[in-house]
Amino acid sequence: MADVNRGNRPLSPHLSIYRPQLTSVTSILTRITGNALLLGALLIVWWFLAASSSAEYFTVVDTIITSVVGDLVMFLSLWALWYHALAGVRHLIWDNAIGLELETAEKLGWAVIGGSVFLTILTTIIIM
Repeated sequence: MADVNRGNRPLSPHLSIYRPQLTSVTSILTRITGNALLLGALLIVWWFLAASSSAEYFTVVDTIITSVVGDLVMFLSLWALWYHALAGVRHLIWDNAIGLELETAEKLGWAVIGGSVFLTILTTIIIM
């Protein structure tokens, strides 16, 4: 027989007392940036396909990609690329059983965040 009081049971208290750790947040961000890189890659492929089809179509796509929204998407894609690359390096370090202590892992997390922001700004300055 079905449990008729299923909806009346209390929720687990961990939802109200759990404090996200930097390593878990950076792990989630790694997954998000990996998926978000697809958007930037698709826009670049669309731009290349437009360039190879006709001048009129390329003008339309180029206008979209170089608009304020397109520039923002490309900038965030650049950040996602740097973040994902640095997080991958951090995981390679961890795969060698280096830096697994909590204090070192947190420093590596901040290094990934700070390094990705710095490299994104540096790349943007160099490109422009």
